[in-house]
Amino acid sequence: MDMIKINKIAPPQRAATELDYETELKTVLEPVLTEVLDMTESAGWDRRKAAYTVMFLAARQLSDGKANPKTDV
Repeated sequence: MDMIKINKIAPPQRAATELDYETELKTVLEPVLTEVLDMTESAGWDRRKAAYTVMFLAARQLSDGKANPKTDV
């Protein structure tokens, strides 16, 4: 299976407790997620099901205790 090589993701410019932190994070993650979904769809997978699966996997990361208590709000 091919590994996706994600370019460096910019570090946050705000503290996790600041109001615009999540907006900034969405801006950073959106192109990465779009690329993953585009690649998934190009490989023949259903884009909607792939997006759902990404949400599932993200939720599982949190429920498995991999959340960072220093930055979670």
